[in-house]
Amino acid sequence: MTNIAASRKAGTLSPLLPGILLSGAVALAAYLADPLLRSAAGGRFGIPAVVIALIIGMLLHPVANAPRFQAGMVFCVKKLLRWAIALLGLRVALGDIVALGLTTALLVVVAMAVTIASGFLLARWLGRETGMGALGGVATAVCGASAALATATVVPDYKTKAADVAFTVIAMNALSTLAMLAYPLLCVWLGLSPEQTGIMLGATIHDVAQVVGAGQSVSVEASNAAIIVKLFRVFLLLPAVLIVGWWLLRDEAQRAGDLSARAKVPVPVFAIMFLVLCLVNSVLAAQPALAELYGPVRNLLLAISGWGLLIAIAALGLGTSLGAMARLGWRHMVLVTGTSLVILVIVTGGLIALG
Repeated sequence: MTNIAASRKAGTLSPLLPGILLSGAVALAAYLADPLLRSAAGGRFGIPAVVIALIIGMLLHPVANAPRFQAGMVFCVKKLLRWAIALLGLRVALGDIVALGLTTALLVVVAMAVTIASGFLLARWLGRETGMGALGGVATAVCGASAALATATVVPDYKTKAADVAFTVIAMNALSTLAMLAYPLLCVWLGLSPEQTGIMLGATIHDVAQVVGAGQSVSVEASNAAIIVKLFRVFLLLPAVLIVGWWLLRDEAQRAGDLSARAKVPVPVFAIMFLVLCLVNSVLAAQPALAELYGPVRNLLLAISGWGLLIAIAALGLGTSLGAMARLGWRHMVLVTGTSLVILVIVTGGLIALG
């Protein structure tokens, strides 16, 4: 019986191996290329490994388009991605979020909600797919590339979905890098205090790495505030994905004339696990006696999460043609730039109004 079970398991895994191995090879190449490109630029700037993996993957799309790679690539984008996102919950501690204060928390929540709504409105205005509006809105509101990938799991399939996801990942990284350089100067020009600067940076820059870089370029106080606000946005990934998934399914049901489908909204298990791990991290991180044991385990799981995301993005790139990306047009860039401006204006305006 054991041999039969083992052979069945091997038979289930074997169709996945070519696609997983190819995606893993692209992820490894991107990981190795990241420091080399950073060094070639004199250490002043670099291209994130996730963007490198995406670009390498798209360049190899003609090779990866063979049937033998498809099952493994789908596994990476659908299954591995969910596990990797769930593990990101270990980055968030509820104690830090409580320290934000009610006023700051409300400002961030309002800015995020309006930004997500603006994604849908801009998509409609620009004649883009509703799914692209969801991707751009949630990625801008929450945490960039990771949020785009999480949102992709609840966006119904449509013809250009893979290209839209790839575009959003690249655009979020590009806009985050520009924001990391420009927003600290904007804060100085507006006369914001170090704490206000940290809140502004944490509430408006898309990706965590760029938030850290921007905060550290100002001061320790600004950096600490920026990181806490950013982690609060990451914590809100679960409600954002649930609400957007419900809205998209409701919209699809209305178009089909099947209002009963509203009750069939799927609950993304990975998002529930994300919240559970947030709670676990909050409890264990507050126990000094467990720090020696828990710290290395947490770091290992976060490293696994990072590799999972990198492999999933590599698989996404392998499944996306450069031709499909080129055909997207300027409207996509207007959409993600528009959502970025929306969250920037609301947060800065709110900080100035609150004094």
